Formats: sequence, C-alpha cells, structure tokens
Amino acid sequence: MSYSTQPGDPIWTDLFTTDPEGAMAFYGELFGWTAEVSPEHGNYITFRKDGNAVAGGMANDGSGGPSQWMVYLASIDAEATAEKVTAAGGMTVVPVMPVAELGKFGVFGDNGGVGIGVWEPGTMTGFEQRGVVGDGKWDGHVGAPSWFELHTRSYDDALKFYREVFGWQDPFTIADTPEFRYTTIHSVTPMLGGVMDSSSFLPPAVPGYWAVYFGVEDVDASVRKVAELGGSVVRPPEDTPYGRLAAVADPSGVRFSLGGNKS
Repeated sequence: MSYSTQPGDPIWTDLFTTDPEGAMAFYGELFGWTAEVSPEHGNYITFRKDGNAVAGGMANDGSGGPSQWMVYLASIDAEATAEKVTAAGGMTVVPVMPVAELGKFGVFGDNGGVGIGVWEPGTMTGFEQRGVVGDGKWDGHVGAPSWFELHTRSYDDALKFYREVFGWQDPFTIADTPEFRYTTIHSVTPMLGGVMDSSSFLPPAVPGYWAVYFGVEDVDASVRKVAELGGSVVRPPEDTPYGRLAAVADPSGVRFSLGGNKS
C-alpha cells in the first residue's frame, strides 16, 4: 500500500457532492487539482495533484445521505472488517462490493453513528501523495490530504470501536481533560489523524463526522480564496500547537479543513 499504509490507516478520501462539475472547478482553483472522470465507474472523479491521485469524488443524487468528504480506512479483508463492524455495534450503509480490479469498498456507521469507509486495495492502493504532520509542522505537500480527524460525541466508545474493528494498537492520548480530550491514531510521527471528544461543542442538529485537513502553503490566503470561489468560512484561521488551522466549506456546503505552518 502507498506510504507504508497499515491496516486501519486512512488510505483514501472522496467527495460526495450534489455538484460534481462545480466541485471540479472549485478544488481545481483552490488546490491546483486536475480531475479525471471515469464513465466506466459511474463517472467517478479522480483528483490529481502534480499527476498524483490525492482524492476522489462522486455525484450525490439525493438517495445516499448527506454530501460530505468520506474517509476510508485500509483493510486487508473488507468482508471480515464488515463483520467486525456489526459485532462492535456499528451498522452497514453500503455492503462490501468489488470495484473491478481496483479493490473492494464498503461504507459503515461506527457505534456513534459516524460514517466511515473501508477500502481493500487491489490495483488502486490509495493516496499517491499525502501530507505529513508532526510536531506542529506541515511538510509542504500543498493541496494533499494531510490529517484525518474524527469528531464524535461517543469518544470512549469510538476509541473502543476503532481498536476492535480496525486494529488500532498504538493510539496516543494527547489530552484528557473535561475541556479537551484527544487521542491520535498512532503514537509515532508522522501521525495520520486523531479522535476528538466533540460532545461539548457540536450543535444538537450536527452529527459527528470525519474531518479531512488539506495542507496549504498559506492558510490565510487559502481561506480568502475559498470565499472568492463561492465557499464559506466555518472557523477562521488560528495558530495552534498543531499548526495554523481553519475550517471552511465549498460552494455546495461541504466542509473541510486547511492546515499549514504557523504565520
């Protein structure tokens, strides 16, 4: 698998959107992505940065849930993972199915109701370019997915679920106070993402979700670009111990995050 991806690691992300044409234009302008549409795979979009596959996309016709960025975790046996999801209190949204010789995928709900995808690689082994975050530094893979973060109201249950289903063996707790509870997927650098207890600040109508952070050279300039392109600002840029971060949404309302080095 690409980037020495291990079972349970984020391996792919794709955009479920009501406006595929608009998405290709928006993310192309924002990140410099090119887009390839595959009619043989239901007009699935492969987004590339500098020729490397960094994300996918597909049309939301209104019958498959909310538009969003979906995160896929790696599995060496998608059917076995699906069985573990059920045993651990999750649910099946899209049963495991093959995608020609590319691999197998399924979509599930974890035990807190948050959607998560599974990808068993065939010829498509996941990200061909991915950012790396460590010690608050972003490695400069501009326009590449770099961090994957679960926001959940079921923090303790979620950690148990992902350990049982995806084999997370070495998570590292960064903070465990009433104000801030956060555990990373791995205890070693480069880290890939984390789990945040979001029960105290998620609005009642907003479900938990996986957030995808894309690395950018200048977070403030990228946030301004989002607005110029018809998107919106969810959380303005701010310096944190983990870099300069912001949350935004594309013109169709799908939220994502931006990360870079401090200003």
